[in-house]
Amino acid sequence: MNIFRLLGDLSHLLAIIILLLKIWKTRSCAGISGKSQILFAIVYTMRYLDLLTTYVSAYNTVMKLVFIVASCATVYLIYVKFRATYDHNHDTFRIEFLLVPCFVLALLIHHDFTVLEVMWTFSIYLESVAILPQLFLVSKTGEAESITSHYLFALGSYRALYLLNWVYRYVVEDHYELIAIVAGVVQTVLYCDFFYLYITKVLKGKKLQLPA
Repeated sequence: MNIFRLLGDLSHLLAIIILLLKIWKTRSCAGISGKSQILFAIVYTMRYLDLLTTYVSAYNTVMKLVFIVASCATVYLIYVKFRATYDHNHDTFRIEFLLVPCFVLALLIHHDFTVLEVMWTFSIYLESVAILPQLFLVSKTGEAESITSHYLFALGSYRALYLLNWVYRYVVEDHYELIAIVAGVVQTVLYCDFFYLYITKVLKGKKLQLPA
């Protein structure tokens, strides 16, 4: 544990809280990609299968359970509770084009060919591109609500902070996780345009608009 990982976890938790509060308070999931939320639910479920076999700490266990439960709850709110408000006409990204390549890549490039290790690697690859359906939805609708923008910024910050966590661990502990680092770089790059627009538009009170 270090300050960058802690801040990354808190940023991730903040993103989840922002999203759930947005959906619950407005009684609507408009502007939220159900496809991205399905991918995130898969990511956390696959990544934290080790809950069944390994205990690290109370903090570790609680955070893993929170991420799994929250991601599944979000999917429930979008596809069941507030299904009538879900924008299925614009949320049309073909997630199989992300799931299949990420799974095949995990089978080919991993540390150990075991179920837990392959599923962990699959989750790392998938998380790096899981936000694409959300960005695709925003680009199709032309703009994002401020609260949705805050959610995306917090989510992107989480990955950027985790990259700093890996830099810190390499410098201080002489330890690095190449698969996680490369996937983290890919994910952070996907957010770069959004970060720029968030800082230049949303923080100045303007609506965020992505190019179609």
